[in-house]
Amino acid sequence: MKKSEIIDMLAAKTGLTKADVERVYNETFDLFKGELAKGNNVAVAGFGTFKISNRAAREGRNPQTGATMKIPASKSVSFKAGSALKEAVNK
Repeated sequence: MKKSEIIDMLAAKTGLTKADVERVYNETFDLFKGELAKGNNVAVAGFGTFKISNRAAREGRNPQTGATMKIPASKSVSFKAGSALKEAVNK
């Protein structure tokens, strides 16, 4: 599902204008990004939790040359589905 499809469906369900729905959509995800960038978890009741996972630095190999290379430490976003989402998907 694309952003435009989500906006269209929410506008139809709520009676709000597409412009208003798009502003709320954008602000919601900007808020999520900001909180995750600070290292905070984002929990959406009945849906799930987004959180930051730290990946340690490690050695890897270049698949083309076989040479070893150092892969720097990084952060990754992970998502754990909530029980209500799991139940809805498994119906």
